[in-house]
Amino acid sequence: MIGTGLDISYPRQHRDLQQQISQVGLLISEYPLGVGPEPYHFVARNRIIAGLCQTVIVVEAQAHSGSLITANIALQNNRNVLAVPGPIDAPFSVGCNQLIVAGAKPVLNSRHIIEEFLPKI
Repeated sequence: MIGTGLDISYPRQHRDLQQQISQVGLLISEYPLGVGPEPYHFVARNRIIAGLCQTVIVVEAQAHSGSLITANIALQNNRNVLAVPGPIDAPFSVGCNQLIVAGAKPVLNSRHIIEEFLPKI
C-alpha cells in the first residue's frame, strides 16, 4: 500500500524495491498515476492497511508514529492488535504501551503471536 500514484517511488531510494514488488507481488494505491507524496496521503493510507489486516503487530512505536495510527484504526474496527511492551521511559515503547492500555494484547514471547494465528479449537 503506497501513498502515491503507482508510477511514483517515494522515497526515491525505494524505486528498486517497488519495481521488485510489482513483478512478484502486489502494489496498491488509491491515488491515480502522477500523484506525488503528500503528508496526509500516508495517514489516509493507514486506514486501508488496517482494513486489509486480520492482525496488526506493533514492535516499537513513538507516541505519534504511523504504526500507532494504523494500530488505533485497527482497534477501532475490531481487528486484532498485538503490541510488544517496553520500558516506560523509552520513546519507542510509548506507543506500544499506550496500545496495550487501549486494548491491544501484549506480546511477551513468540507463543503469543503464534496463538493469534492458529485456528481456535
